[in-house]
Amino acid sequence: MRSDPKIICVGYMKTGTTSMRIALRELGYRTTGNNHQLLFPILKKKWNVVYAFLDNYDAIADNPWPKIYKELDQEFPGSKFILTERDAEGWYKSLDKHIGNLRNPMHEWLYGRGKGIPKHNKDSIIKTYNEHLKDVYDYFSNRPSDFLVMNFKNGDGWEKLCFFLGKPIPDVPFPYANKGEEKVKRSLKFRIRRKLKFIFQNFLIGLFGLIKK
Repeated sequence: MRSDPKIICVGYMKTGTTSMRIALRELGYRTTGNNHQLLFPILKKKWNVVYAFLDNYDAIADNPWPKIYKELDQEFPGSKFILTERDAEGWYKSLDKHIGNLRNPMHEWLYGRGKGIPKHNKDSIIKTYNEHLKDVYDYFSNRPSDFLVMNFKNGDGWEKLCFFLGKPIPDVPFPYANKGEEKVKRSLKFRIRRKLKFIFQNFLIGLFGLIKK
């Protein structure tokens, strides 16, 4: 059992976990997010590996953390838990758009075996999401000081988060991340920068080769 409490976000991916990570980082927390490498230790119940990794951080969000919040609650007493949520139908549409036909062990662990997020499993996946929400609400039903619900679609932001954490409100807009067109623009800019970097690196390699000749 560790003596360093954490900020543990227990919302599933596509509920605002990116916004939450950015916000917590802005508040000064050492924050980490999605980590597929820890899935194997979790499945093998090698908790010492997971907990040792978390010793380097103050706050966590995204996969795999929502699935193991009860274990984390036991290991890091005094932690604060934040549930990011949105309506189930909107969540599924966003998840389907994000994952598509991609298949990996993390997604299968969370949503069931199968390729990506197949349409014929929509009801089952939404059921998994709703059961997770109910499980979290029930678990923290008698611990209001340890538990906060954030719904970014409803406009929740700095005021609610900072009051819960006892932090002053930053003088910057709340980071509502991954909003449709903005996400596309960032993605396009990223691809352009990566392409230009690749071209420039090849140019330098070619130039260095000519100079050596």
